Amino acid sequence: MTATIIDGNAIAQRKRAEVADRVAALARSGITPGLAVVIVGEDPASQVYVRNKEKACAEVGIRSEKVELPEQTTQQELMAVVEQLSARSDIHGMLVQFPLPDHLDEDAVVEAIPVTKDVDGFHPESIGRLLVGKETLVSCTPAGVMAILEETGVDLKGNEVVVVGRSNNVGKPVALLCLAQHATVTQCHSRTRDLPGHVGLADVLIVAVGRPEMVKGEWIKEGAIVIDVGINRTEDGRLVGDVEFETAAERASAITPVPGGVGPMTVAMLMQNTVLAAERATGRPQ
Repeated sequence: MTATIIDGNAIAQRKRAEVADRVAALARSGITPGLAVVIVGEDPASQVYVRNKEKACAEVGIRSEKVELPEQTTQQELMAVVEQLSARSDIHGMLVQFPLPDHLDEDAVVEAIPVTKDVDGFHPESIGRLLVGKETLVSCTPAGVMAILEETGVDLKGNEVVVVGRSNNVGKPVALLCLAQHATVTQCHSRTRDLPGHVGLADVLIVAVGRPEMVKGEWIKEGAIVIDVGINRTEDGRLVGDVEFETAAERASAITPVPGGVGPMTVAMLMQNTVLAAERATGRPQ
């Protein structure tokens, strides 16, 4: 079997087009969705991520505002900026780019962002509402995974879903989202006994552990759907996922590549969350 390669770029582009239509509908009512991004310090990867977000906002018509703060910014100064942005009615979504410098408390920053503007979906209340099935803004990467499955025509009802990874931002939320779609979900991690055995039961396998090619292709069930969230740079400069792609593609029926799979969906879902937050804030249809 040779797997179908799932084109995350194409799916993300369709999602952005849908967002642009919703932004245009808001514009006809005199509303422009606004996204504020706060970045502290000069971390190169963070700078790239923020530029990508700015570019995506421009493409769909969202007004973006970047607040750049020096590395030496104190917790009090950062919290004051978050408070000011939180109070502005023209800012519908906001996020603070992580990682922050070591002297700053990321948890306190997340909890200071209003849940209604938490477009990253990191606030404990956002996660709690997801857990109990209440309306909320869902963390962008898990939301992107679910959009890929939907666009690929995967019906999770009754299927065995194995999630490898238990992070608060990806592994746990995506497991909850799959459970809400009536899947039978097994959550594994780096310390799971007999990880190959668990992986081999998956009709749908979602891997988000941040370890290059940790999941071997030979473990994967024939015909499984494989969603690889990981992106890692090897010593020889290659970008690889958490799944051993070549051998996995010989057994899976469909698989996301790295790069070009889940990655583009994260920014697309950030745009979707921002326009959704604007629609809810202004009482417009969603």
